Amino acid sequence: MMRIGQGFDVHAFAPVGSATQFALGGISIPDERGVIAHSDGDVLLHALMDAILGALGLEDIGHQFPDTDPAYQNADSRELLKAVVEMMRNAGFSVVNVDATVLLEAPKVKPYRPLMIAAIAEGLDCEAGCVSVKATTTEKLGFVGRGEGLAAQVVVLLSANRA
Repeated sequence: MMRIGQGFDVHAFAPVGSATQFALGGISIPDERGVIAHSDGDVLLHALMDAILGALGLEDIGHQFPDTDPAYQNADSRELLKAVVEMMRNAGFSVVNVDATVLLEAPKVKPYRPLMIAAIAEGLDCEAGCVSVKATTTEKLGFVGRGEGLAAQVVVLLSANRA
């Protein structure tokens, strides 16, 4: 049995000078803006978790890790991903592939793409060749184009493990 899930997440950038980095795809990206979020605000891992949860027919990360719970204040999304992967394993599934797109004007994702792929593959316990991370701008349109925030969308294919 195969299951497809899709996820989307968005976060606003904090003001310039508020940070020296932000989390994206399980790694730190140098930038003088942080993101405004309850956790570390890693839009790529958040969209990935929602895609996995959706494929499993479970409720989203807002339900699993509510921003009203102080336990998740400044939470490391890599740790939250571990919990979602455990849910996936307990349901008898594993990742076939991940296709992710980051929407971001700056900084450029290309130099960090191999590190993101490696971090995501490690978090999912799958081969790096099963993970695709792409990036695009919005041609200066909308909140992403104005540099107010960033977004990510992810599609994941899961396969039931054979007994």
